Amino acid sequence: MASVLVVEDDQFVRSALIRHLTEAAHTVRSVGTALEALREVAHFRFDVVILDLGLPDLDGSEALKMLRGITDVPVIVATARDDETEIVRLLNDGADDYLTKPFSVEHLSARMAAVLRRARSSASEPPPSPQLRVGGLAIDPLRRQAELDGVRLDLTRREFDLLAFLAGRPGVVVARRELLAEVWQQSYGDDQTIDVHLSWLRRKLGETAARPRYLHTLRGVGVKLEPPGQGGLRGPAGTEPAR
Repeated sequence: MASVLVVEDDQFVRSALIRHLTEAAHTVRSVGTALEALREVAHFRFDVVILDLGLPDLDGSEALKMLRGITDVPVIVATARDDETEIVRLLNDGADDYLTKPFSVEHLSARMAAVLRRARSSASEPPPSPQLRVGGLAIDPLRRQAELDGVRLDLTRREFDLLAFLAGRPGVVVARRELLAEVWQQSYGDDQTIDVHLSWLRRKLGETAARPRYLHTLRGVGVKLEPPGQGGLRGPAGTEPAR
């Protein structure tokens, strides 16, 4: 079972989360402010943090950035905000997943299980392969660094995982379901998360979906990474797919 930090200022919600997680045999600590949360992660080891955004002392999104400055512990954001732009920003700031309030304990359990599987899978992985090269891209899995034409790319953890996975299969179309399973360690989910991360990667690679250089998508099939000038993807009957 997991060691969980609950960061929630609403005493009713906090008590319900503690009760549910304890009944599921998790070890739980809880706090009601962002500063307390930062102190907790600085002194104790947690497997996952459940972070409410509506904290009294500091906005949860700012707390998330500060947490990411001191720890890589998986963070599930619990928020009443369902605006897509806000959710994208939270994922970009380092959230591993999010839940929109109100949510069921079953939903929370499923999201926690998925996040913990990803974290444990990463911890148990064998030593990474040697540096990967695709055109002007150089990716070092051991140091978790990537460069494009000699310039270091500033990638989030998930962006790097996605890029490295595709770079390990240059020229191969990878299905979205496989990306969810291998990069996100999820057996199900919508395409929005993948699309968001692909969009961020394209921006950092200096390309767009309309004018791709490295990342090419085949609608309804998947994604592949290949060097510029390889001719792009071809769909059924040799037609160029929409991107």
